[in-house]
Amino acid sequence: MVALFPLKSVIIIIIIIMATVEDVLESVTQSQASKYKTIEVQKDIEPQLDLGNLLTVDQNPLDLKKLRGDKEAYLKSQARDNTQLLFNAIWKLPTERVEEAICVKLPETTTVLPREKPIPKAKLQTKWEQYALLKGIQKRKKGRMVWDEEAKDWRPRWGYKRANDETKDWVIEVPGNADPNEDQFEKRMKAKKERVAKNELQRLRNIARGTKSKVPGVGLTPTEKPSKEEVGLALHLAKKSTASLGKFTEKLPKEKEAKHVGKKRKFEPAIGDFKKEKEQQLNIINVMENKKPKMDITKAVNRVMTEVDQEASSDDRRKRAGKVKNRRGPPRKKGSGGFGKKGSGGFGKKGKAGKGKGAKGMGGKGKGKGKGR
Repeated sequence: MVALFPLKSVIIIIIIIMATVEDVLESVTQSQASKYKTIEVQKDIEPQLDLGNLLTVDQNPLDLKKLRGDKEAYLKSQARDNTQLLFNAIWKLPTERVEEAICVKLPETTTVLPREKPIPKAKLQTKWEQYALLKGIQKRKKGRMVWDEEAKDWRPRWGYKRANDETKDWVIEVPGNADPNEDQFEKRMKAKKERVAKNELQRLRNIARGTKSKVPGVGLTPTEKPSKEEVGLALHLAKKSTASLGKFTEKLPKEKEAKHVGKKRKFEPAIGDFKKEKEQQLNIINVMENKKPKMDITKAVNRVMTEVDQEASSDDRRKRAGKVKNRRGPPRKKGSGGFGKKGSGGFGKKGKAGKGKGAKGMGGKGKGKGKGR
């Protein structure tokens, strides 16, 4: 026997269940609405949006009452509203999908922002780049892989397992004009080191030319004309490069010591001459106890002589200044001989004491009184 429910009872149960579900959904919606705010934001003054810099400038005045009540919550709400307006404007831009991601191309910026770092300067050209630009030489990019005739394979132009690697040769043919006892392997390695050093020197020169400074280095540069001091310094460094640090290196005839070279400090031994140490300590105590300082007689005499010379020179200057002031008076009378060549007027080459005639005077021609030398 199977008990069957009436149709009306089933309908009532379904209606009750649907009403319960609607109440639950409504309560969930209300709770979510209270938790998440709407994307529509209303402002009295429309904020300025700079989508290129992702910047929002809100010029609306702050509510002082809310700000003083709960400062953090009020500022967070204002920041949330301005950010929402920025995202609303971004979603209005045309979008595109790139590898399962929705991307937006931002427009040009409208607000000029200061740079964090200065504008990079243009890189200075090297001497080769300047020459290539002058001659119209264009740089051609070389391929990395080249054909190796010995291995019959494509290999890198440089680096590990490079093509035509000369360092892998186990035998080298001696040239006809070369010394048969010369090590060709060592000669090849030396030539390579010289090429590397030359390239490094050129690189340093390019940097020094750009910074307007001298090329750093030790010893002599191969192309510049070294001075006498640089030659002496290079010679000193070459002598110190031995295992004994130049202790047993013989000096050249009439060789002088290199200038501007540091000297090694010398320290007294920890255990040595106790008598000498005692004398040094006693000398220090005597200097400390002696109240009268030591006087350098020569230095004191020189200082006194300098002061006397300065006083004498100052007196001479004062006398000369007085003479110049006395000379400034009424103009000379007509007929005064002044400084004549001949005659008794003024200081002449030849003259007689008493009255006489001045042949040529600075004051004029005529009679003059004076004494001649």
